[in-house]
Amino acid sequence: MKRRTFLGAAAAAASLPAFGRPARADKASDTLNITWRDAIPDVDPYRNNLRTGLIVAHEAWDTLVYRDPHTFKIVPALATEWKWSDPTTLDFTLRDGVKFHNGDLFGADDVVYTFDTILHDPKVMVPSNFVFIAGVEKLGANQVRFKMKSVFPAALEYFAMVLPIYPKAYREKVGPEQYSKQPVGTGPYKITRVNGTSEIDLERFEDYYKESPKGRPAIKYLKINEVLDAAGELTSFISGQADWIWQYNPDQFQSLKDLPGKTAKRAGSMRIVYLQLDAAGRTGKDNPLTNQKVRRAIFHAIDRQAMAHDLVLGDSHPIAAPCYPTQFGCDQKAAVDYSYDPAKAKALMQEAGYGNGFSTTLVSYLLPSWNAALQNYLKAIGINADIQQLQVGAVIQKVNAGQAPMNGGSWGSYSINDVSAILPFFFGGTPADYARDPEVEKLVKEGGSVTDPAEREKDYAAAIHRITEEAYWLPMFTSVTYYAFDADLNFETFPDELPRFYMASWK
Repeated sequence: MKRRTFLGAAAAAASLPAFGRPARADKASDTLNITWRDAIPDVDPYRNNLRTGLIVAHEAWDTLVYRDPHTFKIVPALATEWKWSDPTTLDFTLRDGVKFHNGDLFGADDVVYTFDTILHDPKVMVPSNFVFIAGVEKLGANQVRFKMKSVFPAALEYFAMVLPIYPKAYREKVGPEQYSKQPVGTGPYKITRVNGTSEIDLERFEDYYKESPKGRPAIKYLKINEVLDAAGELTSFISGQADWIWQYNPDQFQSLKDLPGKTAKRAGSMRIVYLQLDAAGRTGKDNPLTNQKVRRAIFHAIDRQAMAHDLVLGDSHPIAAPCYPTQFGCDQKAAVDYSYDPAKAKALMQEAGYGNGFSTTLVSYLLPSWNAALQNYLKAIGINADIQQLQVGAVIQKVNAGQAPMNGGSWGSYSINDVSAILPFFFGGTPADYARDPEVEKLVKEGGSVTDPAEREKDYAAAIHRITEEAYWLPMFTSVTYYAFDADLNFETFPDELPRFYMASWK
């Protein structure tokens, strides 16, 4: 969205008559109005893999342990203590007196039920988040024991970030489908309404346990509006219908910052932006992208530095390895880095037998300006890429179904600072894996199965080298998250790109 679109949206908002403009849902009604574009098809935290779904999960559900967003230290949450009985056995002591939103008491049965369920539920979207768990058993009313399939050093990170607890009695009573419409958790907010993929309403849970590291929310109501496009999101914010938006086009940053009564921020995040190619031929064995030289040509054809500097802005910068630099095991030096070299790209296309180019499809939910840049870079070496600009959910469906010759996206690793949160998902034989390389799968599995940090780093480095040498997946650049919110709102950003509305307050 260019500046003229911003001005058009502003004019449209300004022209609304007073009686036609929805009342601002700010501190006067103690309601934080949130608007975003990535609609959540299923709010059950295990049945979607969207960042917006993860955000809602952290508001309405709790996990056994919590990662402090300032220090990244793991602290007690639903569990008060934990210990490793042996390298593959983890015991938790559970907190007494915690209530679910419907009044049921939390206990060991809920923990066992949660993991027995997700380990066998075919509708779970990201099984790689708990693939390390072999099973769980109840040791007592407030004690549970987890058995791991093998050693998994990053286990507590996953327990803290992506493994919330279901209420056994309630979910068994209403069933999984109804649970998605009327979910219950133990989090600081309870969900009071789910209106398809357009609205989610939450209210502060007054019986929330006082020892929680999340604390008691200062704001009573959250109202999440899910819109179809950036124009609708922007208009909603300018007109005062929304108090908070994010992930808007960087072109709009200064314009939003200059608006009276508004605040705009941009902050570096753990998210990386990528281009994935169908090296395995899932979209057809005659696909030119199965040719390594073609893939390398594409990598050399894209000026990642220019895209980061001119389109993403902020502190975005190119990366060589398919992971975020701070993640454990993300060895940038192990990666083969591809310089911007159109002449070399054209030579590789000629060597591969595609000197006259070819046509393909780029499926993406990235910003249109980013996709247009990719399209132009590809055209310069003879590749005509038809862009299918879709919402996140639609892109995920196409990718998982093997219908994306090229796909552009971003990955935030569920905010987990370990490469086990990205490499197994894209290179572990999952529906999102377009490499299907047994050697890479083996290295990734081994990297997550040993305790010695040096051995883990060695395995992951070998995997990174092969992934980049074969040009399966192009890590383009780190992302920058753009936020805009009402000036009356106290809102803190974090590099793990997880907005914590339970920490927000009115000035």
